[in-house]
Amino acid sequence: MSTAANNSQSSPENLAFRVYDLAIGDDDARMCRDIPEDQCREQPQNFVLQCLAQVFSKIGDALADTKIVLPWLLGAVGAPVFLVGFLVPIRDSLALLPQILVGGVIRRFAVRKGFWVAGSIVEGACITLMAVTAAAGFSGVVAGWTIIGLLVVFSVARGVASIAAKDTLGKTVSKGRRGRVSGYAATLSGLVAGGIGLYLVVTPEAARPDWMLYAMIAAAGGSWFIAAAVFALTKEFPGATDGGRGIHDIARDQFKLLIENRALQKFLIARTFLISTALAGPVYVSLAQRTSGQTLDNLGWLIVASGLASAVSASVWGKLSDRSSRLTMALAATVAGALGLAVLATMVFVPELSRHIGFYAVILFVLAIAHAGVRIGRKTHIVDLAPGDQKAEYVALSNTIIGVLLLLLGALVAALLAISFEAVIAVLSTFALLGAATAFFMEDVQT
Repeated sequence: MSTAANNSQSSPENLAFRVYDLAIGDDDARMCRDIPEDQCREQPQNFVLQCLAQVFSKIGDALADTKIVLPWLLGAVGAPVFLVGFLVPIRDSLALLPQILVGGVIRRFAVRKGFWVAGSIVEGACITLMAVTAAAGFSGVVAGWTIIGLLVVFSVARGVASIAAKDTLGKTVSKGRRGRVSGYAATLSGLVAGGIGLYLVVTPEAARPDWMLYAMIAAAGGSWFIAAAVFALTKEFPGATDGGRGIHDIARDQFKLLIENRALQKFLIARTFLISTALAGPVYVSLAQRTSGQTLDNLGWLIVASGLASAVSASVWGKLSDRSSRLTMALAATVAGALGLAVLATMVFVPELSRHIGFYAVILFVLAIAHAGVRIGRKTHIVDLAPGDQKAEYVALSNTIIGVLLLLLGALVAALLAISFEAVIAVLSTFALLGAATAFFMEDVQT
């Protein structure tokens, strides 16, 4: 009886080992380069659990995408058009700005996975309430500002979850494996999102009622609840803590870190330029909405394009970033910059293409591939760059600075949009290419 019980209890662990060996696929899959040997035995299960948690959180991201889906939601409830311009800056900057303080707070706790779990629960609740707001019949200004308010809370919770995720990943998965956690998760979630988008494309209009949009967003909220439950199972050993640090001490230490660390400075310069790959998406979506309308089948095409891009590229980017995160960032940014130049050339010499939704689906497909490479590359780079138990501080400082710069660059994009879409695309493409050049000359932190 006891033997059978033991086998039953160990079967999930054995399954995790098999999945881990299949995912890593090398002779030293069980070895740990920068986590204690006594914790290494938990690495396979932690790798699988964090992959699964990220799969569900990324499904939520895809089904409630601020670049594609939430603009459709605001339009569906008749919200003022100008609110669309708030979506990406709020979503990204408010997820980053509080992290310089959050990083110091998290360091006071020996086990930090609970911050990710709590943050994900709040994220899921906010997205679910957005769907409820629309389904309950709220419309116009009230619905619009309610959705924006929920997005503010969502973004702050996301900031907490983001830094806790990277810190937990650094403590539980060894260097050389971390990029594949994001890569495999993005691939699987991309397939799911792509399938949902394909359903919107192929189903007849009569089978696509308005409430389907709300149901899809509610499903996104549910995905975060599942992600929280899975991540809570991660086996995280207690780490070092900092006690009694106030805001002044945190700011002083972070400023000292920024001034003294040249490698971190180069990374921040590159990442600043690479903000352009995130800002370009809504510009292309706005062009698509102007020329092809906001029907659910058009939305489906864009979701399919974005989902397929993650499915076909993220695992490749994850493996590349484990070999060289700086070259991954450089290559992906080059693709994004070259894409913008190609779009400008097409708009000038073949303008009829800009009236077809397929054109924008292809643009978003390539851009999503490039942006996935930038994101996975920079996440892997900052975690591998940070020594020992300082990963939370490095991530927090980086994200806080980028959060401020994101607001400034967002304001620049808004001003350029008043001139022309072509001007915005030209500037963002130039930034992407500058980011590629900067990343190429950064330190190789995987050696």
